[in-house]
Amino acid sequence: MLPESEINRVLVVTAHPDDADFGSAGSVALFVDKGVEVTYLLVTDGDAGGNERTLDNSGMAELRRKEQLAAAKAVGVADVRFLGYPDGQVVPSLELRRAIARVIRQVRPDLVITHHPDRNYQFIAPSHPDHRAVGGATLDAVYPDARNPYAFPELIKEEGLEAWTVREVWLNGGSTPNHWVDITESMDRKLAALQSHVSQVSHVEGFTDFVRSRFAAWAEQAGLGEGRYAEGFQVVPTA
Repeated sequence: MLPESEINRVLVVTAHPDDADFGSAGSVALFVDKGVEVTYLLVTDGDAGGNERTLDNSGMAELRRKEQLAAAKAVGVADVRFLGYPDGQVVPSLELRRAIARVIRQVRPDLVITHHPDRNYQFIAPSHPDHRAVGGATLDAVYPDARNPYAFPELIKEEGLEAWTVREVWLNGGSTPNHWVDITESMDRKLAALQSHVSQVSHVEGFTDFVRSRFAAWAEQAGLGEGRYAEGFQVVPTA
């Protein structure tokens, strides 16, 4: 596994606003505490989300972008980028792979965090079609696209973006995590980030208790013991 001392830049690629906060905001807060530069890349603006629909899709997208910026600020992330794909319609296309590879070459991360591309039959919520599409496209952008100077040559010729090799990917939402991060000290910041998504969670009764119990259960699964919280990932070496 990539030593923590060698992780200087992290790119988190997600499908929707709030995905980063559910999946990895606790770990992100800990990275930021250590001086790691973290960038969020959101493929959609979440325009098809939300419990109430007094806003049209354009209005919801604008609201959710603002909520994501506030959520990122809660864990210390200032660099947040949106690709603007339609919510609920993402496929792992060549166009999407190029868009993600472009940002990988711009950010030049040591570590990428994204969705697991496989369906989780034990817990269906992380297996939204957009999540699986973004996870698959991101892995393809990591290998082989971003590192291959002959893949999408216009990125070099027209934009000056040289090839870059990501050394490791962490996948969240899968059924086979093999790496756990103790986020006990950053749990309050993770909750603050999640609660920034007012349009998504304000109507959920007992939301805070639900989140705490979910990540406490993962801490127990990780062997961290009672009173701790954890996020789980499947680590994929990609160097």
